Amino acid sequence: MLSESIIVSYQRVILAMQEPKDPRSLSNLPDQLKHSFDYYDDMLAAERLVKCYEIAPPRVKQYLRAEVDHVVEKIRPNDIVLELGCGFGRVMKPLCPGAKWVIGIDKSIRTLSLAKRFLANQSNCDLVAADAIRLPFKELTFDIVICIQNGISAFHVDPVELFAESIRVTKRGGLVLFSSYSEKFWEFRLEWFKAQSKAGLIGELDTEKTRNGVIFSTDGFTAITYDAQKFLSLAAQFDVDARIVEVDQSSLFCEMVVH
Repeated sequence: MLSESIIVSYQRVILAMQEPKDPRSLSNLPDQLKHSFDYYDDMLAAERLVKCYEIAPPRVKQYLRAEVDHVVEKIRPNDIVLELGCGFGRVMKPLCPGAKWVIGIDKSIRTLSLAKRFLANQSNCDLVAADAIRLPFKELTFDIVICIQNGISAFHVDPVELFAESIRVTKRGGLVLFSSYSEKFWEFRLEWFKAQSKAGLIGELDTEKTRNGVIFSTDGFTAITYDAQKFLSLAAQFDVDARIVEVDQSSLFCEMVVH
């Protein structure tokens, strides 16, 4: 397992799962997310998460493929790749053939157990239980770090800390990729979340609050959007070259080359 040679310690993995969040770490978290509990560690874990993708409308499935294809194009044969919020391995699987090694982290043990089965035939990948803002890896480890499909919102963590940790573990000259939704995709995104609500995967959508790129459900689920200005404002706080790329008229990628 490659992760044994690049991880700080397995004890830190355990701590990353158990340490309470410092209230100060919420200082940069958007207000909409501060009181929202972690759906992806509970309600949308394992098979329920898989179901979200199974019921996705055709245009959403096109968006999901386009994001993965965009990342695959960036990978070189000797690259060591880290995915933040790997879920059940949906993105990792198509990344493995083009990379030297792919490591995925997630907080949900149940979802990681499913990912282990899903990736059983992939010989060049590892799964680690960890928090994205407390990564148990050494500095300057990865050639590419990715956090796509609006993970920056789904994690419900301080985005500055999330960027900082991602950059810390990336090699000089390496690439960090974050993505969120393009405003052009709003109607398709809304259709998908309505389908998830109808299937009982999330609560009923709050029609008064759900607008302007923000999804609210009546049971506490919240998902926001990061536009180009927000991404570039975050990137400006670090020693990186950043650019915004729109993919498939559905995603906005913040692509950062680390100095």
